Amino acid sequence: MTTNKTMGLTMLAGAVLFSLALSSGAWAADINKLVEDCASCHGKDGASTESDVPIIGGHSAAYLDESLTRYKNKARHCPEAKYHTGAKKGQKTDMCKVAKDLSAADIKQLAQHYAGKKFVRAKQKFDPALAKKGEKLHERSCEKCHENNGSSAKDDSGILAGQWMPYLQEALADFKAGKRPIDKKMKPKIEKLDKADFDALVHFYGSQQ
Repeated sequence: MTTNKTMGLTMLAGAVLFSLALSSGAWAADINKLVEDCASCHGKDGASTESDVPIIGGHSAAYLDESLTRYKNKARHCPEAKYHTGAKKGQKTDMCKVAKDLSAADIKQLAQHYAGKKFVRAKQKFDPALAKKGEKLHERSCEKCHENNGSSAKDDSGILAGQWMPYLQEALADFKAGKRPIDKKMKPKIEKLDKADFDALVHFYGSQQ
């Protein structure tokens, strides 16, 4: 025999499940919208086709989470950029503005989403002589943290091999100028490098296609 109490618990359980289902649907829609906004600059699955926009698909979740959090907190330089596609095409923005309203949960989900994608290396022109010089510099100064010629995501240091060269130039300049947080082990190594060294490193990473 069904009691009023049993019926009440059944209805409550049903309401909870219905609520969870709605919440799940809303969460998925929100994430899809966030990914859609990211794709306006970073391309489908984070495989950027624009030389001034980094490829983000395939990096580790830890690296992406840290990067977005730093943008949100304005702890990382946010140069002005423009949306390349979508409804906002041509409008000016920067990563600090993009990340400003992201919650910690948003950042975590975005990081996991793009970490699950493939890193698609950019096809770009490079100088073989500079690339050879850059390879030696990488082996001496960078390989310990950027494993396998900068191609590993597992070291949580960001993938360098096949990344867009203009972006890498900008990133190295920001490190050198103190505009971007830098690991204490990396700082003295960056300080020893000059522009010619940066050019060589960039051509080395760009040569890996």
